[in-house]
Amino acid sequence: MKLRAKIEHSTKQKLSSTLRSWLPILQSDLESLQEVLEPFAKENPFIEIKVGNEKVSKKFEKKSFFQQASKESVSSVIEALTIQKKSLYDTLYEQINPPLFPTKISQDIAYNIIENLNHEGYFPVDAYKIISKKLGCEIKNINKIRKRFANLTPSGIGAVDFKESFLFQLDEFEMDDDLYEFLLDLIENFESIESYSKNPLFSDALKIIKKFKNPPAVEFFEDEKQIVPDIFIFKEGENIEVKLNDAYYPDIILDTEGLDEKQEFVSKKIRDAKDLIDALEMRKATLYKIGLLIVEYQYNFFFGEAIAPMKLKDLAGELKRNPSTISRAISGKYISCNRGVIPLKDFFATAIEEDISNSAIKEYMCELVKYEDYKKPLSDIKLLAKIEEKFGIKLVRRTITKYRQQCNIAGSSERKKLYLLKQQ
Repeated sequence: MKLRAKIEHSTKQKLSSTLRSWLPILQSDLESLQEVLEPFAKENPFIEIKVGNEKVSKKFEKKSFFQQASKESVSSVIEALTIQKKSLYDTLYEQINPPLFPTKISQDIAYNIIENLNHEGYFPVDAYKIISKKLGCEIKNINKIRKRFANLTPSGIGAVDFKESFLFQLDEFEMDDDLYEFLLDLIENFESIESYSKNPLFSDALKIIKKFKNPPAVEFFEDEKQIVPDIFIFKEGENIEVKLNDAYYPDIILDTEGLDEKQEFVSKKIRDAKDLIDALEMRKATLYKIGLLIVEYQYNFFFGEAIAPMKLKDLAGELKRNPSTISRAISGKYISCNRGVIPLKDFFATAIEEDISNSAIKEYMCELVKYEDYKKPLSDIKLLAKIEEKFGIKLVRRTITKYRQQCNIAGSSERKKLYLLKQQ
């Protein structure tokens, strides 16, 4: 039986006041939904917004994104994610003291260097002019102070690029003079690292390089935002079940006890509250229907195949909505399924040719790279040839380059270096 049969096409159209509330509610992601509802609650003294139920059922828990804490409550996971850590800048500011920075001007320069570091901990060269103009000091003096950052924690901070960062970190390791000199040369010519592979010191040098922090501020990167999916897809054998993430939905509580509902003010606020409740229910219904249709259109994906060609207008026609409304509905939303946590927008793959999606091409390209010869990684031209042969289509090289970059796959020369490092 097709899942489409479960969809009720005769959903009653809501009043304009409901729709006015519905669109921002529909567009918001699940984590910010309560924040979106709060202004409505402030304007209405008869409603209260309560946080969603944080207890999860075993079935929900088993397939949820809380894989690292499958026996914990949602609240405990969030608490773990919100523990405050000392920032990179606080860590560096505390170290701007004598004897490394004995004078006020040296400290002022150091503070400005810190303020101009990028998120990876590197110092962009165009910041020299900014600091020079601000403090009225010469660039060579700024550079002199910047070099002292080699003595700060985290190691490598304040370098202009990864090579200098490696050099900053080099002095932290104990080694004999020959290995030290070899590493200096290796770092300076890192682009040609494979040409050093036959040197007897190469293996020892790589062991040290692998201990370097790259980028230098990596330990201060913010934890990746925890994704809260709107929809769960459970697969048991040949059956697929679609479920909303009800545990995270806030509740709108309408309290009319003791109120004279005939009064105009009270009557209006009650109508507004009911419209808001309807809007929240419409959000749930819309996303549930989207989940059902994605399963129908992309059924084979949940059994290991590539995402099939699918357009927003396909869903818009099924749901009798404008494509722009469906675009809002999927924005920032995720599905959790047996293949991971996936943005809803990823299911709308563009068709390159009939029945061939760009997603299928990307998946095949990733497969090619996964099993390529480490000594001779496939260039974009070779990837293009294999893809054209596989799918019987014609593409241009820049399309393959774009897809490779979208999949976070390095170029063939970079992959060769990475493979070489892994083998040591």
